[in-house]
Amino acid sequence: MNSIEILTGPEAAGRRLDSVLRDNVPQVSRAALQRAVSAGRCLVDGRVERRPAARIRSGQRVVVDLPDARTSLAPEAGALDVLWHDGHLLVCNKPAGLTVHPCTSCRGNTLVQRLLARFPGLAALEGQRPGIVHRLDKDTSGLLAVALDERARLALVADFADRRVRKEYLALVSGFPAEEGDCREPVGRHPVVKVRMAVVPEERGGKPAHTSWKRLWSEPGGRVSLLAVRIHTGRTHQIRVHMAHLGHPLLGDALYAPRAVRAAAPRQMLHAWKLAFVHPRSGEELRFACPPPEDMPRAALVACGRMERVVMVGNPGSGKTALLGHLAGRGVSVFSADEAAARLYARGGEAAQWIARRFGGRMLTPGGAVDKKALFAALCAAPDLYREVEALVHPLVRQELENFWRTRENAGDALALAEVPLYLECGWGEYFSPAPLLVGVHCPLPERLRRLAAARGWTEAKTAALEARQWPQERKMAACDLLVDNGGSGESLKILAEDLLKRLTRRVKDRLRAEREKLESLW
Repeated sequence: MNSIEILTGPEAAGRRLDSVLRDNVPQVSRAALQRAVSAGRCLVDGRVERRPAARIRSGQRVVVDLPDARTSLAPEAGALDVLWHDGHLLVCNKPAGLTVHPCTSCRGNTLVQRLLARFPGLAALEGQRPGIVHRLDKDTSGLLAVALDERARLALVADFADRRVRKEYLALVSGFPAEEGDCREPVGRHPVVKVRMAVVPEERGGKPAHTSWKRLWSEPGGRVSLLAVRIHTGRTHQIRVHMAHLGHPLLGDALYAPRAVRAAAPRQMLHAWKLAFVHPRSGEELRFACPPPEDMPRAALVACGRMERVVMVGNPGSGKTALLGHLAGRGVSVFSADEAAARLYARGGEAAQWIARRFGGRMLTPGGAVDKKALFAALCAAPDLYREVEALVHPLVRQELENFWRTRENAGDALALAEVPLYLECGWGEYFSPAPLLVGVHCPLPERLRRLAAARGWTEAKTAALEARQWPQERKMAACDLLVDNGGSGESLKILAEDLLKRLTRRVKDRLRAEREKLESLW
């Protein structure tokens, strides 16, 4: 037993006994003081007083015997990141993976036990979570306020209950939410899976919940976004439930995210990064901010590390096909729109079947493939026919290109390159997100004419007919992100391919560096 003696002053006159005791013994909870009084362990002017609500006068002598209310928890050594503290409270940065206080599934190695090792005075507070006034999930990192005496604890608990504490989180979510927004759906226990919460109507047990957010950053393709999230109520798993309900679950969330989103990070990407409240003793407004641990920007950058999609364009004879071959020889995954179209025109291909139905056998070779010379002549004579064939073939080639990019990205390629001669003319840029990088292969017209005549036997008239269906070379090159000047010999093309590969690799690294700088500028 601990015996405490108090001589009351004028400030105690007319107040409740338990209230006066709490002011003089702040390290003991009001409930513990009330139990001691009710048990007959309190004397007022030498007489036993069993009523916690008894009114006190000035000049009275109060003696109370208190049992040892120290917590039964044992201190444990461990890393502890305390950002600020005084004699009444502290603010720490809880790492992900650390449970705040002991529970049925976690008896030891908790934040509370580490705090007891650093702040022994916490042991005077009873219970299994001494000083804890709010919680963070085990796998959520960030700012946590802890009371060091009972008076501070009660004041902070009241401030949290009355929503006078401002809490803001960083959340890395799937997709591209609105720039800012609110969710006010009630949250309650999941009706089937007891370890989960869910959006539950209030008439079925859900409690009012309010979450608001502002989008701070998004991966250029819109696949992942970083949000600043405020919770105006404190429901269990509130942010995780609300964002999943809105279709933007947290990366790494094992409870609320689909498998692919769950696998995108080692934990739920949630960090309590801002905390503001009034000091319970001094009345001073305290504000804290703490940047997220490295795993959060790393997960964001993994999403940014998407494969670089590259499209190569150029006018006939520019050498883009040869350049594509050199890059393939250096291990780059490549796609040729012309080769994809050739498969469609081959025997059994969709274009060959359509042309057979449209024209009969006169547009096919004896082997059943499309007779390209006959088709070319027909297209030159009938522009409407050209548009009809284009409307059939282009969507099929475009789908093959999308499948190619998806396959190579799933395989982990850093970049994949497609030669699509009419990419700009056909307006394909609007079909792909993120937009691919455009590489233009340039060559002076006289040299292109010479190459086409020597390699393919094309006349100037045929070249002019094909050129007429494309943008002029100057306009096409102006629309590109990178240019390759291929006016030289075949030997120089090998050097150009090597240089282009270096430039593309450097762009991937520069893009990641730029995104990291954007992220780090936020905190």
